[in-house]
Amino acid sequence: QVQLVESGGGLVQPGGSLRLSCATSGSSANFRFSAMGWYRQAPGKQRELVASITSSGSTAYADSVKGRFTISRDNAKITVYLQMISLKTEDTAVYYCNTASPSGSYQPYWSWGQGTQVTVSS
Repeated sequence: QVQLVESGGGLVQPGGSLRLSCATSGSSANFRFSAMGWYRQAPGKQRELVASITSSGSTAYADSVKGRFTISRDNAKITVYLQMISLKTEDTAVYYCNTASPSGSYQPYWSWGQGTQVTVSS
């Protein structure tokens, strides 16, 4: 059973930056061969996939974050990251990681972690 632990969120002003981390536990092989994604859920909205990365490192982004967010992974540390710059108030949400489809679509296979809150506000 893979467990996901997200961290790195916080309160930041518009235009600021944050780096989120998602540590996984369990089989490293499961992580190594899985496409991973960062999802977010804003109050009153459905959870959406904002960034994904395949096992080979190919990335995909939602239009709303393209050019501002960068997803990366470290297979040795079985960790996936999300670097966020030029943050906007509309980026405020709870951010989660989970698997994604290799084509960059919503496809969470593992149980959700607790997420990490990102609040963008002046």
